[in-house]
Amino acid sequence: MNWRIEYLSKPVQKEIESWPVDMQAKLYRIIELIHEFGLHRVREPYIMHLHGKLWEMWVKGRDGIARAIYVTAHAKRVVIVHAFKKKTQKTPKQEIRLALERIKEIKS
Repeated sequence: MNWRIEYLSKPVQKEIESWPVDMQAKLYRIIELIHEFGLHRVREPYIMHLHGKLWEMWVKGRDGIARAIYVTAHAKRVVIVHAFKKKTQKTPKQEIRLALERIKEIKS
């Protein structure tokens, strides 16, 4: 069974679509790696554990860095709950709080 990667909502999809094209392409490459090898085999520098159930896909482009925060749901399902361009070294606490709030919306 293949992994399914999906956006929690249209606003999350719009967040990613607002990124520069090179950053979007790098995110889609990480998603391709997950499809090809499975989530458990994709590691740094593409994916890092963030906090609790939250993980993040790391994207670096000409205009900076971005993150797509996700959780895994049952049956090989990855749900991207938040995406943003970073301005600081560490993921800001308000971005983590927003992602934690959004995971409450996930339906099994």
